[in-house]
Amino acid sequence: ENALAERVNGILKDEFYLDQTFASMEEAKRATKNAIKLYNSKRLHLSLDYKIPNNVHLNAA
Repeated sequence: ENALAERVNGILKDEFYLDQTFASMEEAKRATKNAIKLYNSKRLHLSLDYKIPNNVHLNAA
């Protein structure tokens, strides 16, 4: 599970610019929340046959 978490953290840092320095904790929290929302609602995932996680997991429920 650690490898998966590291992979997601790397994607969030590289693709959603979470590796920058933020002016405040609130700004960092907002940026992280937005990045996760985009990761799940917009980013296509190879492991999901290039589908969006929200579409795959919401339709499976």
